[in-house]
Amino acid sequence: MPTYEYACSSCGHQLEVKQRISEDSLTECPECKEHGLRKQLNNAGSFVLKGGGWYKDGYSSSKERQSESSSSGSSTGTDS
Repeated sequence: MPTYEYACSSCGHQLEVKQRISEDSLTECPECKEHGLRKQLNNAGSFVLKGGGWYKDGYSSSKERQSESSSSGSSTGTDS
């Protein structure tokens, strides 16, 4: 269930509420009982899949895989 942030435009009270997506937004502030409560936009970080086995790992272009394998290979950095 997602958590939504609300702020009251009347008294400035802020709160977080867990609600279903299908539920209506809250409008009445629990502090001042006015109808000034507004849902805030939150800037949650982007969703990142970590580790191997995801789509981007198995289906990247062959050029990308070749450059990754050549850059991760062991090289001594000296010429003979």
